[in-house]
Amino acid sequence: MIEYIENVINKEIESLNYGKITIISSDRKDLCDFQCNDSFRLAKEYHKAPMVIGKEIVEVIKNLDIFSKVEFVNPGFINITVSDKLINEFIRKMNDNPKFNLKKLEKVETFFIDYGGYNVAKPLHIGHLRPTIIGESIKRIIAYKGHKTISDVHLGDYGLQMGQVIYGIKRDKLNLDEITIDYLNKIYPEISALCKEDEKVKEECTLITKMIQEGNEEYNKILDKIIEISVADAKKICDYLGVSFDLWKGERDSYPYLDKCEKLLKEKNLLELSEGALVVNVKKETDNKPMPPMMFKKSNGAYVYDSTDLATIYERYEKYNPDHIIYVTDFRQNLHFEQVFRASDMAGLTPYNSLEHAYNGTINGKDGKPFKTRKGDAPKLSELFELVKETFVNLKEENKNMNKEDIDKIVNAIIKFADLQNGRDKDYIFDIEKFSQVVGKTGPYILYTYLRIEKILKDNNIDNKLNDIIYNEQDRKLRMKLLELESSFNMAFKERKPNYIADYIYNVALLANNFYEANHIIGLDDVDKKNSWLYILNLTNKVLKEMLYLLEIEIPTFM
Repeated sequence: MIEYIENVINKEIESLNYGKITIISSDRKDLCDFQCNDSFRLAKEYHKAPMVIGKEIVEVIKNLDIFSKVEFVNPGFINITVSDKLINEFIRKMNDNPKFNLKKLEKVETFFIDYGGYNVAKPLHIGHLRPTIIGESIKRIIAYKGHKTISDVHLGDYGLQMGQVIYGIKRDKLNLDEITIDYLNKIYPEISALCKEDEKVKEECTLITKMIQEGNEEYNKILDKIIEISVADAKKICDYLGVSFDLWKGERDSYPYLDKCEKLLKEKNLLELSEGALVVNVKKETDNKPMPPMMFKKSNGAYVYDSTDLATIYERYEKYNPDHIIYVTDFRQNLHFEQVFRASDMAGLTPYNSLEHAYNGTINGKDGKPFKTRKGDAPKLSELFELVKETFVNLKEENKNMNKEDIDKIVNAIIKFADLQNGRDKDYIFDIEKFSQVVGKTGPYILYTYLRIEKILKDNNIDNKLNDIIYNEQDRKLRMKLLELESSFNMAFKERKPNYIADYIYNVALLANNFYEANHIIGLDDVDKKNSWLYILNLTNKVLKEMLYLLEIEIPTFM
C-alpha cells in the first residue's frame, strides 16, 4: 500500500517540481495511517520553509479519493489517513492472490542453510533447540519468499570426541552390533573426563582421531556405526519438532576437500607456519580488536574445526553453487565464522558478503542463567518436551482429556513461540508456566484465537463478499493490521529474524479477539455487514495459519 500511495502522490505533485517524496507508516496510529516528513528535506534543497512546501503538497493531494483525510501539521509533517475503499481494495488483493499478494521476486537465488549442528555420540540438549527451530524457520521464510533452499544439519562427527568414543568402544571390546545410543551417551562424558586425568589416554584418543582423518579402515567402520545410531536418535527429535533437513552431512564429508583447500591456500600464499602449525592471517588494518589467525592444520598434522568448515564451503560451492550460505549457531562461534569467512574470501572461494552467521543467544531459566535441570545439567530435549507437556496438562483439568496429537502440537507451539518471539540474537528467560497459558503473548493464545475464529466460520456460511464499508474502530484496526503482513514478512526475511512474524501474528490475534468481542456476528440480521465480517475473519485465519507454518507451529483440532 505504501508503494501504491507514493506512486499516486508523486504523479499528482509532478507540477510542483519537488521530485519524488516518500511516506512511512505512522508511529501514531491514533492520528493517521501514514506520514510524510520530506518537507524538512525539501526545505533545505529548495530554500523554502517546511510549512510552505508541506501545505503545497497537501493542497494538491487532499481531495484524492484514496484518502479520507490529509492534513498538514506544524512544523512540517503531512498526516495521511486512507479511505475505506482503498483499504478494502488491498484486502481483496491480499485474499485473492497466492501468498497474500506478496511482491514477486525479480531473481530466484539459492540459499544454503546450515543449522542444527548436532554432535555425534551426544544426546540433543536444550542448547540445540534454538539453532534448530530458528534455522528451520529461516529456511521456511526464505522458501516462502520464493527462493530455493538447501538445508544441512552439518554433524559434528570429526573432532576429538570421536577418538574418545572409539577409545571407549575398543577398551570395552564391543562389537558393532553392541553399540547403542545409551552406551554412546554414557561413554563420551566418561572418557572425556578420563582424558583430563590421564595424559596417556588423551594422547591415545588424539592418535585415534588423527588415524580416522587419515582413513584408518577399522576406526572409520566404527565411526560409521556411531553416526548411524546418532542420526537415528536425532531424527526422532527432529520429527517431533517438525524439522527436516535435505542433507545429513558432517565435518567428515569435507575430508576430500581438505587437500584442495590446502593447495588453494598455498597458491594464494595465504598459509603461514606458526609454531609448527599452518595458519591463515585474516587480520585487517581496519580491525579495532584482536583478530587471531585462522588455524588450518595443527603441528601434529591434524585438521581442525576451522579447516573442515573452509573445506565444507569448498564442497558446497562445487556441488551446489549457492548464492548465499547462512549458518545458524550459538553466538559464541562469532569469531570462528568471521575467521573462516575472511579466509574463504581471501582464497577466492566465495565473496565475503555471500556468507552469513545468523547467531542466536541462550535460553535462560528464571534465575537469568542458562536453563538447567534440578541436577544442574542442560536438559536433554526429550526431557524438556516431557516437562512442558506435564506443565500444560496440569494447568487445567480439561487439558488431561486432550488427545496425544493435539497435546504434542500445543507443546511445540509453547516451545517454539516462546523462542521465536524473541530476537534470535538475544538471550531470553524460558518460563514454562507463563508460556503455557492461553492468555498473553504465547503460542497457545495464537492457537486458541485461530480455533475460536474457525468455529465462527463453521457456524456461518461465507459467501466471500466484501463491501467497501468499514463499520467501527475494531474492524478498521484489524484490516489495517492484516495489510501490514508484507512489511513484517520482509523484515523477517531481510534480517533472518522470525520474531517479526511472531510479533505480527500476536498483534493480529489480539486485534481479532477485540474485533470478536465488539462485533457479534451470531444473530446479525444485516447480511452485507455479516458477510464482510466473515470475509475478514476468514482472511485472518488464512494469515494466521500460513504464518504459523513459517514458525513451524501446527494447529490442533481442539483446545
